Amino acid sequence: MGARETLLAEIERDRDEIVALLSRFVAAPSPNPPGDTAEATAVLTDYLGKAGVPFRTVTAEGHPNIVGGFDGGSGGPHLVLNGHIDVFPVSPDEAWTHPPFSGAVADGQVWGRGTTDMKAGTIASVITYVYLHRLREALGGRLTLTAVSDEETGGKWGALYLLRELGDEVRGDAVLNGEPSNTSSVRFCEKGTLRLTFTIRANGAHGAYPNKSENPNRIAGKLMERLDRLTELAPDTPEALAALLADPKVRAAIDAAMGAGTADIADKVTVNYGVVNGGVKVNIIPSVCRMEVDIRLPIGIDRAAVLAEIETILADFPQTTLEVQEAASNASSYSEPDHPIAALVQKNAAELGRPGVVPIPSMGASDCKHFRHFGVPSYIYGVPAGNMGRADEAVAIDDFMHVVKTHALTAFDYLSGGRT
Repeated sequence: MGARETLLAEIERDRDEIVALLSRFVAAPSPNPPGDTAEATAVLTDYLGKAGVPFRTVTAEGHPNIVGGFDGGSGGPHLVLNGHIDVFPVSPDEAWTHPPFSGAVADGQVWGRGTTDMKAGTIASVITYVYLHRLREALGGRLTLTAVSDEETGGKWGALYLLRELGDEVRGDAVLNGEPSNTSSVRFCEKGTLRLTFTIRANGAHGAYPNKSENPNRIAGKLMERLDRLTELAPDTPEALAALLADPKVRAAIDAAMGAGTADIADKVTVNYGVVNGGVKVNIIPSVCRMEVDIRLPIGIDRAAVLAEIETILADFPQTTLEVQEAASNASSYSEPDHPIAALVQKNAAELGRPGVVPIPSMGASDCKHFRHFGVPSYIYGVPAGNMGRADEAVAIDDFMHVVKTHALTAFDYLSGGRT
């Protein structure tokens, strides 16, 4: 049996152990905010320590990040595995079949907050790292593991911190990430985010006297109408992406993965009014209204162009000031869709019984953006998103094990150069 076949056989042999590791990881709460990932990080470091692989913990402002790396038996490319430890918080009004931090294994699934986003994907990275370490003499180049603690709030003390502080140790030639996506697609780019706070002020008055003051809430509504026109801005879409977005098969795959109509907005600016807060009592004209807006930037349009349009709009709204939420704003990011990592994901997914994987863009954000901004081609292949961030978040064990095996084979093939 060759090294590649041994790899698959060992993962399948240890299926129950791998599922149990995911269950323990999910059962260790790591909601962000508040961002305390110590317990969940300990699940991973305990496993890595018992496996005897090289790693260390790099802590930034209280956020632990796991970094490991080893060289193969010969020269070759440097592949980075990336996943995050933190998860969305749980709302007190969510009704769960199994408690959100139970890690329950039932009905062919692992249940709990973070199963899909992205503890299943992070375990895929950890398993790939550990099992390839056993076969390192059959590999070329270098394999690096990064499991970070600050993705859900932007990555300042997670992936971005590692990229800035550790440099080439974590930058590599390519990144493979297991964020929730869909096992029929590999993601190669993602929209940017521009988070804005608009503050609208007026004198305020008793509600029976609208003649005495403008109403900031009404002004907010008119401002929304104008901001919605940002969706008409035309991006300079890269030729390869434009060709993909014109392909009916790709459009169908985008809609299948992320919902009907998603293909229509893949290359469009979108605007969401997430928080609108004005007033203290129903019969009072408020003196201030604050509006938080999330704008998604497609590949081919930058924030400067959008902010210039917004400044033009605000000339008609002198009551309004604008603040950019810099920590939560990032440029769009793009990697070529025909990179070897993307091709290997497609090949290996088909070998494992799921053919027809299609390269598509992501609408949401991930830590891949940070790697791409440092010039590292980065690709996502993960479990279906399902109830991500909602009650009864769960991952099917078959989907999870498929992603584990696809990641392991893809990393092996990329680093072995076809050797078996």
